[in-house]
Amino acid sequence: MNKSRRSLIAGNWKMNCTTNEAKDLATSLKELLSGVSNVDLVICPPFTALAAVSPIIKGSNIKLGSQDIHWEPKGAYTGETSPTMLLDFSCEYAIIGHSERRHIMGETNDMVNKKVKSALAHNITPILCVGELLEERSMGATKDVVKRQLEKGIAGLSADEIKKMVIAYEPVWAIGTGKNATPKQANDVQFFIRNLLIKAAGEDIASKVRILYGGSVKPENAKDLLAQPEIDGALVGGASLDAKVFTAIVNTATVVV
Repeated sequence: MNKSRRSLIAGNWKMNCTTNEAKDLATSLKELLSGVSNVDLVICPPFTALAAVSPIIKGSNIKLGSQDIHWEPKGAYTGETSPTMLLDFSCEYAIIGHSERRHIMGETNDMVNKKVKSALAHNITPILCVGELLEERSMGATKDVVKRQLEKGIAGLSADEIKKMVIAYEPVWAIGTGKNATPKQANDVQFFIRNLLIKAAGEDIASKVRILYGGSVKPENAKDLLAQPEIDGALVGGASLDAKVFTAIVNTATVVV
């Protein structure tokens, strides 16, 4: 398949930034990225900063995303944030099933699937994360893990719903470690994901779903990664906390496309 999908660069700020820090970072990004028109941009601040960041980027070329979402619109779920609450801040995206949620917080594939369905039901674009641990890659189980996570994550969805999703391949061993999959390793897994999507939704729809790479993405490796035919952008962690560094990654994407 030819790479005809519009690139998406998303910044996951994780558990960083006070409200004032988030406002400063969002303001800098808005200024630095104002001229970008051929790449879609998303930033995902912590929940506590959504209310502050939302008005800063309103009307700009940067969309707002959350780092998680609950599957119920309201209820007795202490500490959780519902899709309707996220809509209050004009959130258009939600990261779902990030490895830190799966492996630190104990999130299951069934929980991930309910969150994906909830996001779609509220017109929030899910960024569904999949990826293997280092020991799973060492055992040659990468594809088994990715297949299980993806198929369970999209279980029960129609082809039209799958079309509205974004998938992010994040090898767990490359997140925050300074290591990253080689461009070929990443592209091979993302080609595998593409074929799983073809089986689930047909080639026409699968060809339109964007598959991002995440895991120690930085300006130095962004060009080689983004040039791969199955890599449609990046889910950027630590590098998204520096406005100039994140802008450098985005600028690379504008050229590669």
